Amino acid sequence: MKRQHSTLLTILGMTTLSTSVVLAEDPSQSQFGPANPLTSTKDNRVVFTSLNFETGASVTGTNLTENPFFEPSPLPFHTPAFDKITDEAYLPAFEQGMKEQLAEIEAIASQKDAPSFENTITAMEKTGALLTRVSNVFFNMTSAHTNPQIQKIQAEVAPQLAAHSDNILLNRDLFGRVKELYTNRDDLKLNEEQQQVLKESYERFVRAGAMLSDEQQTRIRAINEELSSLTTQFQDNLLAITKERSVVIDRVEDLDGMTDGDIAAAKEAATARGLNDKYLLNITNTTRQPILSSLNRRETRQKVWEASAYRGLGRDGGLDNRPLVLKLARLRAERAAILGFENHSAYQLQNQMAKNPDAARKMLTDLVPVVVSKTRKEEEEIRKIIAAEGGSFEVMPWDWEYYAEKVRKAKYDVDEAAVKPYFELDSVLKNGVFFTMNRLYGIEFRERKDLPVYHPDVRVFDVIDHDGKQIGLFYADYFQRDSKRGGAWMSSFVDQSGLLNDKPVIVNVMNIPRPAEGEPALISFDNVTTMFHEMGHALHGLFSDVTYPSVAGTSVPRDFVEFPSTFKEDWAIQPEVLSNYARHYKTGEQIPRALLDRVIQASKFNQGFDTLEYVSAALLDLDWHSLSADAVPQDVESFESQTLQRYGIDLKAVPPRYRTSFFAHIWPGGYSSSYYAYLWSEVLAADAFAHFMKSGGLTRANGESYRSKVLSRGGSRDPMKIYVDFRSQEPTVDALLIRRGLSSGGQ
Repeated sequence: MKRQHSTLLTILGMTTLSTSVVLAEDPSQSQFGPANPLTSTKDNRVVFTSLNFETGASVTGTNLTENPFFEPSPLPFHTPAFDKITDEAYLPAFEQGMKEQLAEIEAIASQKDAPSFENTITAMEKTGALLTRVSNVFFNMTSAHTNPQIQKIQAEVAPQLAAHSDNILLNRDLFGRVKELYTNRDDLKLNEEQQQVLKESYERFVRAGAMLSDEQQTRIRAINEELSSLTTQFQDNLLAITKERSVVIDRVEDLDGMTDGDIAAAKEAATARGLNDKYLLNITNTTRQPILSSLNRRETRQKVWEASAYRGLGRDGGLDNRPLVLKLARLRAERAAILGFENHSAYQLQNQMAKNPDAARKMLTDLVPVVVSKTRKEEEEIRKIIAAEGGSFEVMPWDWEYYAEKVRKAKYDVDEAAVKPYFELDSVLKNGVFFTMNRLYGIEFRERKDLPVYHPDVRVFDVIDHDGKQIGLFYADYFQRDSKRGGAWMSSFVDQSGLLNDKPVIVNVMNIPRPAEGEPALISFDNVTTMFHEMGHALHGLFSDVTYPSVAGTSVPRDFVEFPSTFKEDWAIQPEVLSNYARHYKTGEQIPRALLDRVIQASKFNQGFDTLEYVSAALLDLDWHSLSADAVPQDVESFESQTLQRYGIDLKAVPPRYRTSFFAHIWPGGYSSSYYAYLWSEVLAADAFAHFMKSGGLTRANGESYRSKVLSRGGSRDPMKIYVDFRSQEPTVDALLIRRGLSSGGQ
């Protein structure tokens, strides 16, 4: 998802934080965002972890001797003791954690012994234990279960953490030691992981400004603090806007086309807001809204779509994110210039797989002709349906999903309302996701009820390896609520580390609409795919087997981190897997084979639309972040429109998946200039999956190879080397085009 939070500047390898989030794309993409996401993956290539911050006042008053963060949790794998954690514990723990880490860092920087890998790099990797503990919990709560008090704490701690990061990365004595080691790296006899850790440590300092003048560093510090406050405010706004833009429906007739269960859920949602005898439709994080596929009344569809597409623009007295966008774009551009880069995109992509924005942009624009052509063909099919029903109106964005669903039914005889009863959440999880992981890796998920959780919806599972040893813990938090930001993502409470003797504690978070009381949780096939996607991120964290925390799990480039998650999606449509979990929630009957085949065929339907709205958003992201500070425009909407026109992707009926004013991945999130990463990673995922299928498919042999060569390695070596070691060659785009139905091998 996404989503994402703000760009806090916390040192990855030093605080061993894992609070940046791997976003799933979104439930409607059928892919990240992650999804994310706003991943809980650490972007160790960028120095800073993606965290959330907001504005507010200080919170004090906790007895420090009773603060649950001051000592490691006594629970298994040091999983958080949520029954002991109160909001009042966070700020004192942050303050003490920063104080302790700075003392640890100063001791490293000021020691008289000549620098060695052990007394400098390894020592830094061990610092910040308290800060890590509180950060891993707090920044998960800011996304998954926030409240006004947490938001106030977030606002206060954001600039403090930004300054804390700078105090470490701009420490000249400390950098001098790191630089000396890096200069003499060929003489240090380091293993491959140590070489990677040293390289990334050195690059973090340089990219933070360690080689700048005092005057330049002062300005960098000011920019970083302001960015942390702005991204915090943006994230805060997104949560409020989601609630602000919920659509209130007065008459049940206006919900014609929705199932009885969905209508009952809408009524319960309205009642919970104090809107008795009304119906509430919550909007998801993307411009498109899945509910549009079932609403028969065009006026209702338009109302829902406009509530989504025009959010963050200050309409009707609502919140306006445009001033924040312009400030963020200018400050990021200014910081990049000070650091010696042409623009923020060049800065961000320097240590990604793409290396530069031109490569990312070329990948996207090369797809435009075939994608636009396919989208226009899809639009023509929609026009025919409209005409056949006596309509004479132009296809608008609020029409697309509704009539595309009719085309889908006509072509494949697949009615989502008829399919949903076969996708009950618990069956998808246990008989689909867990079943697949067992077949590939021999692991088991055993639910336990004895550990405290941060919300009653959250479930906890022991993850048991094929040899009976426990790998770690897995938390699942799937239902939508007002205290949770939109999207889907993976994050961690504890990261794996051989150095620290830590085993992973991982969480997957989604926003599946809650069913009405007493009703089963029947989910869309898009949400099914997202569950598989997020489990891919989870396994990247759970299977991590490295020494140093800064390269553990999902500590990889943004355009590689979505590879393991996207790779897992395609298992959801494999007949052997689908037939195991797709059972009618009442009868237990397997989904009929004919219907199953049509579901699989239909999974590649509408891929022109899906790909175009994604490409539009990714190009929009790159263009915002390719500006110099003095070229940032005044009019957000005009810039967006001109960008789409320039690339020939300004189809009226297909707006970008995320518009600028609510693009969570790139403004408060860690995906600025990197939203292209989902497609880049999908090239790897599609190529790898095609290789799997040619090598026997769902087998332990395949799974063990992938686990040992990819998932266990984290960021301990160059990502392309990881891929080639697994695949024996670099990827091609052939499988991607088939996967998206854009070549003759597809639909």
